[in-house]
Amino acid sequence: MPSARWVATRLTRRLTKVQTALDEETVRNNNDIIQGFRDGIPIALGYFAVAFSLGIIAKQAGLTAAVGFVSSFFTRASAGEYGVYTLVAAQAAYVEIVAMCLVVNLRYMLMSAALSQKIAPGISWWHRVLMACCITDEVFGISIARKGYCPPAYTYSAALISTLFWAAGCASGIVAGGMLPTHIVAALSVALYGMFLAIIMPPARDDRNVLYAVIASFVLSGTCSVAPVVSSWSSGTRTIVLTIAISAVAAWAKPIESSLHTSSSEGLAAKGLN
Repeated sequence: MPSARWVATRLTRRLTKVQTALDEETVRNNNDIIQGFRDGIPIALGYFAVAFSLGIIAKQAGLTAAVGFVSSFFTRASAGEYGVYTLVAAQAAYVEIVAMCLVVNLRYMLMSAALSQKIAPGISWWHRVLMACCITDEVFGISIARKGYCPPAYTYSAALISTLFWAAGCASGIVAGGMLPTHIVAALSVALYGMFLAIIMPPARDDRNVLYAVIASFVLSGTCSVAPVVSSWSSGTRTIVLTIAISAVAAWAKPIESSLHTSSSEGLAAKGLN
C-alpha cells in the first residue's frame, strides 16, 4: 500500500504539470490576441473610412447614430449595409432586406468553409461557429494567411478591433451627416483596397500559381462587371461564381500535395536509394 508521502508527491507532480500546461496555453493565447490586434489595426483604419461614407448614407435613410453603430457592429459588410440602408430609405419590406443580405453576403459561407480547414481538429464546434461569425473579407484574408492552424483568439481579436472601428465609423458618418465633401470620403475609402492588396500580394509573390489565380480573378471580375448578362448579377453572386470557378480550375490544374503524401513519397524515395 503506497504511503501518504508517495501519494502527495505524485499528486504534486501531476498538479505541477497541469499548471505548467495551463500557463503555456495562457501565454500562447495572449500572444495570439496581441498578434490579432496588431494585424487588425490596419484593417480597422480602412474600415473606419469606408464605414464613415456608409454612415452618411444611413443618415439620409433616417437612422440614428446608435442604430447605425449596432447595425454595423453585427453586419460588417459594405455592400450588404449599403443595400440595407438603401432599402430602408425606400421603405422596403423586411423580407426584401433579408433576401438581399443573403444574396450579397453569400460568399461568406464559402470563406467560412475554407477557414474551417485552418482550424485545429481539437477546437470545439462553438469556437468554429464564432470564428465563422467573425468573417469579413479582410479578417478571412489574414486568418487564412497564417502558417499552420489559425487559433480562435487571433481571429477574435482581429475581428473585435476592426468591428469596433467599423461601427464607430458608421456612427461618426451619421453624426457628421453631409458636412464632408463626397470626393474626400471617396478618397479615404481607397485605403481599404490598398490594404487588401497588401494581404494578397505576399503569397502571390512567393507562389506563381497563386499569382496566376489573382491575375485571373482581376481580369474575370472586370470582364464580368461589363458582360451583357453577368453584369446584371449582384456583386456577391459574381464573387461566388468566380471564386468557385477559379479555385476549381486552380485545384485541378495545380493541386497541392498534402504533407502526408509528400512525406510518404520522400520515404519511398529514400528506401529506393538505400
